[in-house]
Amino acid sequence: MAAAANGGDSKGFEVPKLEIKFTKLFINGRFVDAVSGKTFETRDPRTGEVIAKIAEGDKADIDLAVKAAREAFDHGPWPRMSGFARGRILHKFADLVEQHVEELAALDTVDAGKLFAMGKLVDVPGGANLLRYYAGAADKVHGETLKMSRPCHGYTLKEPVGVVGHIVPWNYPTTMFFFKASPALAAGCTMVVKPAEQTPLSALFYAHLAKLAGIPDGVLNVVPGFGPTAGAAISSHMDIDKVSFTGSTEVGRLVMEAAAKSNLKPVSLELGGKSPVIVFDDADLDTAVNLVHMASYTNKGEICVAGSRIYVQEGIYDAFVKKATEMAKKSVVGDPFNPQVHQGPQIDKEQYEKILKYIDIGKREGATLVTGGKPCGDNGYYIEPTIFTDVKEEMSIAQEEIFGPVMALMKFKTVEEAIQKANSTRYGLAAGIVTKNIDIANTVSRSIRAGAIWINCYLGFDPDAPFGGYKMSGFGKDMGMDALEKYLHTKAVVTPLYNTPWL
Repeated sequence: MAAAANGGDSKGFEVPKLEIKFTKLFINGRFVDAVSGKTFETRDPRTGEVIAKIAEGDKADIDLAVKAAREAFDHGPWPRMSGFARGRILHKFADLVEQHVEELAALDTVDAGKLFAMGKLVDVPGGANLLRYYAGAADKVHGETLKMSRPCHGYTLKEPVGVVGHIVPWNYPTTMFFFKASPALAAGCTMVVKPAEQTPLSALFYAHLAKLAGIPDGVLNVVPGFGPTAGAAISSHMDIDKVSFTGSTEVGRLVMEAAAKSNLKPVSLELGGKSPVIVFDDADLDTAVNLVHMASYTNKGEICVAGSRIYVQEGIYDAFVKKATEMAKKSVVGDPFNPQVHQGPQIDKEQYEKILKYIDIGKREGATLVTGGKPCGDNGYYIEPTIFTDVKEEMSIAQEEIFGPVMALMKFKTVEEAIQKANSTRYGLAAGIVTKNIDIANTVSRSIRAGAIWINCYLGFDPDAPFGGYKMSGFGKDMGMDALEKYLHTKAVVTPLYNTPWL
């Protein structure tokens, strides 16, 4: 089994003192109670204990937030100021995020079970980096001069789409907040953000920082609540101009259906994944094992691009299994504030039980459990890093997104077989290739139907690299200039030319 650290025991390391400062809805620049007066509990997955009671937004609160966002878009300064001016405010926002790294990382650790060290090093600074990237892009939004076929002058304008509804998942609360808010703000949009009900704390803190940075009231509204109420109200709202959703494929269908049935608002969807990692015989074994371990177990497997289908060429398969098993057994599972811990708790009891159910299904369907597969720790939602071998393509653990620390290992012979197996899924979010052969890397990367291909690396995210899926992993891109484009309309403007010396 994995080396286990007690999930609730803070002995031997320091847990920062954390005050929960923001628990109300943020609408039109103010923290307010829900119209209904209702609250819901957000819990610490390390122990299952209640952290705080959060105002529970529903349709009435979404209506108020949309009204504020609409007023800010139709009559406020944000879409009318220069891109340069918006960029300066976004840089100030990024400065404030960086000044509160420890506190923000701690919020995501107690709310989502994320490693505190990773929050400080990656998630929160990464959010600030995204703000800076789009701050730099805000004054570079421009159209084109058109070469018309008749005596007319034509050009295009890029205009913000309007009021955007952002529905954010629970696995990366900070990262996903800035994936969505940063380009939309740079484009000049106003917005309503619904953080996941499991992880509302950091989003409310970011709303506070946005106001301090000088983002005008009504531009950025944050309404915690539940999917069937607050999320559904965003998707079906007649005065929201676009919806950006990250989450499950099943809920993505509902969002798209509601958008179509209301005002035909465009949607962008980043949905589920079942990403393959293909390891060829010529790969350095230690490098491959390390990459696959990272791909499968980063963020306790609660990541849409988790490398959960691992295809290893037959020449090194047995050696790979042995080393991968040894590495998984050494992984330390425990309190995510502990700097010695590699893997924290799953997000909540529901997800914890879902993962254990899939592990049981894997065993019943005939896969071989090599290591892990059991709960660990005295309390909280901890699961050992798990490896299955003898996995067949038709098995549930090879086809369905588990969203947990479960690796399914499979063997292949030829490049063609690897490509066929990698594509034998309804998803197409990401894939990894480990090889020293550039020809194999080129062939396979062009053959896999997925939106991100990482060669001899994994989790190759960057603000300039567009990220999004193929097939049932959704459509629309986060990051890069592609993300900015999805929050812009293109308008063609044409005027006649008279007595012009040239067209």
